[in-house]
Amino acid sequence: MAVIESDVVIVGAGISGLATALGLHRLGVRSLVLEGSDQLRAAGFALSLWGNGWRALDALGIGESLRRMHMQLAKYEATSLTTGQSTGELPLKASGKHGEQEVRCVNRKVLLEALAKELPQGTIRYSSKLVHFEESGHRKLVHLADGTVVKAKILVGCDGVNSVVAKWLGLSKPAYTGRCAIRGFAIFENEHGYGLKFLQYLGEGIRAGMICCDEKSVYWFLTYTPSSQTSWMEQDTKLIKQYVTDQLLSADEKMKTVIQNTLPENIISNPLRYRYPWEFFTRSVSKGNVCVAGDAFHPMQPVVGQGGSSAVEDSVILAKCISEALKGTGVDEHKRIEMGLARYAKERRWRAFLLVSTAHIVGWIQSGKGPVMKFVREKFLSPYMADILLMCSDSDCGKLVAS
Repeated sequence: MAVIESDVVIVGAGISGLATALGLHRLGVRSLVLEGSDQLRAAGFALSLWGNGWRALDALGIGESLRRMHMQLAKYEATSLTTGQSTGELPLKASGKHGEQEVRCVNRKVLLEALAKELPQGTIRYSSKLVHFEESGHRKLVHLADGTVVKAKILVGCDGVNSVVAKWLGLSKPAYTGRCAIRGFAIFENEHGYGLKFLQYLGEGIRAGMICCDEKSVYWFLTYTPSSQTSWMEQDTKLIKQYVTDQLLSADEKMKTVIQNTLPENIISNPLRYRYPWEFFTRSVSKGNVCVAGDAFHPMQPVVGQGGSSAVEDSVILAKCISEALKGTGVDEHKRIEMGLARYAKERRWRAFLLVSTAHIVGWIQSGKGPVMKFVREKFLSPYMADILLMCSDSDCGKLVAS
């Protein structure tokens, strides 16, 4: 049985896992990232990153390289699928207390590769599936599927919505929202010419949108409530594509063209899950030398575009707390680690509560059916949606400064 020792062990090489490892590296702390697959996984194709996400990426030192590959969006436009009329249009460059807004749609694979490229060789251990972990004094013994045991001073769960680490902490399984999301990625041979807009379409139980990543690629999505009438789709991407096309007959030609230019293999469908907001106060996301970050911490509906941005925010703040704990003096190291992770959990609790709650309420209104919900959606929510998005992103995780 092989035994490996590491001060910090991170489960999962997704956005939060790699960003936490990079944050620690910038602060002079080595970590080991355990990834169950044999390579980086980029499920989801792309994601929107808002001002808080870009500030976090700048803190990690990779913001500028990613900006050069992705277009900055200038305007948000919402359109009713019922009437075909615009229900909201606002610029996306407003300034908040933490600086000017910045919104770009980022290729997920490019982001993961940019994070991984900056890590020291050997930081990521692939084909390392977590089976379980146990206490061993002040360390955790992490048992992997191949029989390897990793001894860790600190264990960080960045293992997604179905997190093993979150379950150990006592967090409940994320709740199903009753809705599913279809996501796609269209790649054009020539420049698509769609400009710098975030276009959104809202209808009876349907929310769809498209965002340009660069001059030749567009990310799109559609959320819906599954029923017996949609069970025939299952995971057949050709049928899913046809369903999306049928639901967006009243959308403009831009959206229709993007769907038509999406290959079936560039379409995925997943149920949407979220953590009950009150859990951030009734249960803890850290215990002793264990904590969680990213989707393992705060899975949320994607309507406020904060899944990726908040995950990178988590990572920067967590890296600072861990570094201070390992390099500190005074009380014994184990106590410093426990206090550091507790400080991280406390600092992120209200932020997570705000984002998850806002996303759930907005998602409920956007997907609501009936004349009352239609009135609320088109007359009250849509005109202020850009303001809500900007409010959620008006946050700054600070800089990383090595001691």
